[in-house]
Amino acid sequence: MHGPEILARFLATPGAPDKYGQRWQYNSRSDRHSKVGCWGVAFDLLSQSALMRAHAEAGKIVLGVNHEMRDFHTDREKVLDLVIARPAAGVPPGVQTFSGLVQHYGIDLTGPEQRALADLPEIHVAPVGAVLVALEAKATMTAHVKSLPRLYDELNSSHLAIHGASSQALAIAYVQINNSTAFLSSVINSERISEGLPAKMSTHRQPADTQRVLDKVAQMPRRSGKSGNGFDAIGVTVLDFVNDGGPVEVVTDDPAPQSGSNFHYDGMIVRMAHEYDATFAHI
Repeated sequence: MHGPEILARFLATPGAPDKYGQRWQYNSRSDRHSKVGCWGVAFDLLSQSALMRAHAEAGKIVLGVNHEMRDFHTDREKVLDLVIARPAAGVPPGVQTFSGLVQHYGIDLTGPEQRALADLPEIHVAPVGAVLVALEAKATMTAHVKSLPRLYDELNSSHLAIHGASSQALAIAYVQINNSTAFLSSVINSERISEGLPAKMSTHRQPADTQRVLDKVAQMPRRSGKSGNGFDAIGVTVLDFVNDGGPVEVVTDDPAPQSGSNFHYDGMIVRMAHEYDATFAHI
């Protein structure tokens, strides 16, 4: 699986300047981590699911980025980071593609990753019809305990909107957690640094803070069939970085979910590839 390493490598390079002129590896007011995280999940799903590749080759599926789904029961709206769906109509000429998002987002791929991508059929970013897979990514990089209600509420509203729109759609949550003992928050520091004031470093009680987030993720509703509410899969990547321009590491030892866990990234990909193959063989 390539997704976690792609995400870590991407975050190692700061993004575009914020309104104060500061560049951050992670900025809570930006969605760059969500977009690239979901791109990596889609990359791994395409690599694992022969049926999804066949559907892409036949032009039966398209991508939707920042796609709005509406709960049929409540009329609730939710914007999802990335969806894989049936096309709404013919694909317009000159539209963005899945491989084209690499340059668009500024994703740095290794040689083996580039070759793996080149071996995959292309998918166009085009108007969306029926959604087959919906991806939502959320991050908790600092103030872990304070962020727990927001994390739960935002993820919970996502699967409700997805399955309120289509009970057949596969809903995937991708949670990114920072395991560093210190973090330079863009919210606290952007204006301070621009005014020449010293930065304030936030501190974390690790691994306890990461475990608190994992415990909250474990409370998220999940489903194992095509009825009821809950995510069809939840994957977690634990990272370690300070947000000061230094390295970004993927944590594979405790407290990161281990192989066999409901939240292990590789297991989430394998499970969703299998569910896709079993659910959408008829399209």
